[in-house]
Amino acid sequence: MRIVWFILGVLAALIGIVWTLQGLNILGGSTMSGQAIFVVIGPIVGVIGLVLIGVGMVRRRTPTT
Repeated sequence: MRIVWFILGVLAALIGIVWTLQGLNILGGSTMSGQAIFVVIGPIVGVIGLVLIGVGMVRRRTPTT
């Protein structure tokens, strides 16, 4: 299950980067280019992606007796 969180986190982080660049009009070619709302939404999605990556990378500790 950790790999699923990791993959979803990478995808969300990449989407967040693309949305931010489109909102800043650095990456053109879509209706999102130059829209200020994506400058706000992009980093939020990116941070969520980083959190998911962290969840995917955390090891479960098994109790030792």
